[in-house]
Amino acid sequence: MPLEIGRVCMKVAGRESGRYCVVLKKISDAFVLVTGPKILTGVKRRKCNIEHLEALPYNLEIKEDASDEEVISAFEKANLTKKLDLKLPSAAEVKAEKEKVKPEKKTKEKKEKKK
Repeated sequence: MPLEIGRVCMKVAGRESGRYCVVLKKISDAFVLVTGPKILTGVKRRKCNIEHLEALPYNLEIKEDASDEEVISAFEKANLTKKLDLKLPSAAEVKAEKEKVKPEKKTKEKKEKKK
């Protein structure tokens, strides 16, 4: 099965092995960008070797480089949260996760300005 954008896979190597992820972008012949998203499956958005992925027969309707919120809603639309036994995060959890990411970027900018 080809690893096109939106393909649901299972990681078979590394610390996240055994967890589900979605292909977001093809980087090269050997690497793709994947996400869980972390709040849903525990897989961070990262570059992954295609040898470490096992393609599943499910495909999500998402665009290239989709946000985590879009991926979560695509999982819901495809009814895969029930099929794969995934626990959906509450709206508050999603908001908290989003706020966690933003301040980190701001602190880096402040550190650069100080130098």
